Amino acid sequence: MTTVLGALAAPSDAAPTSPVLQVRGLHVEFASRERYVHAVRGIDLSIHRGEAVALVGESGSGKSVTALSLLGLAAKTARITADEFRLAGRDLSGLPDRGWRQIRGSQVGLVLQDALTSLDPLRTVGQEVAEALRAHSGKKSKGTGAQVEALLAEVGFPDPAVRANQYAHQLSGGLRQRALIATALAGNPLLLVADEPTTALDVTVQAQILDLLGRRRDTGTALLLISHDLAVVSQVADRVLVMREGEVVEEGTAAQLLGDPKHPYTKALLRAVPSAATRGQRLSGGETERPGDTLEREATSERRPSADGLTPVLRAVAVSKTFKLSGHRQLRAVVDVDVTVAPGAKVGIVGESGSGKSTLARMLLGLIEPDQGQVEIMGRPWRAADRRERGRLRRAVQFVSQDAASSFDPRYTVEQIVEEPLRSSALSRAERAERVLQALALTHLEPSLLKVVPRNLSGGQRQRVAIARALAMEPEVLVCDEPVSALDVSIQAQILDLLAELNERTGTAIVFISHDIGVVHHLVDDVLVMHRGRIVEQGPVERVFNQPSHPYTQTLLRAVPRLAR
Repeated sequence: MTTVLGALAAPSDAAPTSPVLQVRGLHVEFASRERYVHAVRGIDLSIHRGEAVALVGESGSGKSVTALSLLGLAAKTARITADEFRLAGRDLSGLPDRGWRQIRGSQVGLVLQDALTSLDPLRTVGQEVAEALRAHSGKKSKGTGAQVEALLAEVGFPDPAVRANQYAHQLSGGLRQRALIATALAGNPLLLVADEPTTALDVTVQAQILDLLGRRRDTGTALLLISHDLAVVSQVADRVLVMREGEVVEEGTAAQLLGDPKHPYTKALLRAVPSAATRGQRLSGGETERPGDTLEREATSERRPSADGLTPVLRAVAVSKTFKLSGHRQLRAVVDVDVTVAPGAKVGIVGESGSGKSTLARMLLGLIEPDQGQVEIMGRPWRAADRRERGRLRRAVQFVSQDAASSFDPRYTVEQIVEEPLRSSALSRAERAERVLQALALTHLEPSLLKVVPRNLSGGQRQRVAIARALAMEPEVLVCDEPVSALDVSIQAQILDLLAELNERTGTAIVFISHDIGVVHHLVDDVLVMHRGRIVEQGPVERVFNQPSHPYTQTLLRAVPRLAR
């Protein structure tokens, strides 16, 4: 990392009214033989004690590069310049690596998105926190035990003395994220930088983490929150800066900016947020947009033949699944569950991690067999089908996963990826090529992408390719497991619009599994709520989410962050 900022100044005490962080005219540039990227273009950023400021924008907008620059963690190829760069009144201009190591943790703490990859799998949570304490206080191992337990208790660990001896893989996602926050707080930093700290967390766990960050802000810690989730931002942030292509295009108080945005880009981001209020509406513009702002679902349902009396395309009858664990223990992942998916239906399945959603999906896909009950595809029991019939039934049910990139062979081109499932069919090479083009057309992908490999695609394009691959088989139903949870709000909007459009145009049924209540409320017609392997409530999505009867459903809905407008 090259800094062109001037000489290092000695620390000085900041005035009470001075910002904890003061940055003016920040530029970050990356240059190599292959390309030049001006990632951050002259932004100004200030955060006061006890204030939460959010940076929002899509991937590539410069949010994370800005955050890493504030900790001296930008890549070695980065060239950073600024007119002013102060932390607690100290000029950080030209700070060498040794100086940054003294700053990180003790004055600026960092919470990353993926706690599992951030925590050492070979050390207990207590050891992780103790190391951070020793690094910033100079204390030896003895005497840190009580502090470790106090920090874990502060971030909401139950039984901190016991949990301190557990490893990251033995903790839930929420507890892992809390452990990561505890290590960031060990040095009692003036500024806490949280980069997508709740992405992919269950709605109730997300609410707990947001409450924890809010309480830390209220004790005087300055907080910089980086997120693409505007509802999360509205719960925590006092001020919001919207970034696009390295520049801040709009900023203001959270209430002002989210309630009355001025810039077209901010307005587009807010329009793309799915919720109950957006049901029946398109979330995105662009190439897939047709005249009118709504997908006329009511008119569509009149055009499409009624599913009443037709054989369900997918059905689970009293299915249960139990897994054996170490120590003669068992996990009842799914217990006596019934699911019926009619032709052309859109069914949502919601619940927290461990509720049994993904296990149920694997049974619906025929990837695992239930211990009890049966799965029927097109009225035919999956278990009773012979090998040839299983091949035909499997083509009728296709899968769209959360991480499209990991489901692709990185050496394959888009054409090879979409064509791959067709190679076992009786189609000729010319027919397969035609089917690939049809699938790309349905997902609004240009034929020019046929020879492109996945690493050269955007996140939205990769997810479209995954959907195109599934559609190439001309399925009766798509089973989508968290297909938009890691996508930016605008890319998420495009994929949700695409799924709604495909359902409308082709009649393909959709089973949509997600922990995001707003996404499910926007897209599906019927919803099943799972808790501890059981369906605790089901019915039309409007009734279940607007008038929930089960206490667990009520708890889920209370935890959903609301976008303040």
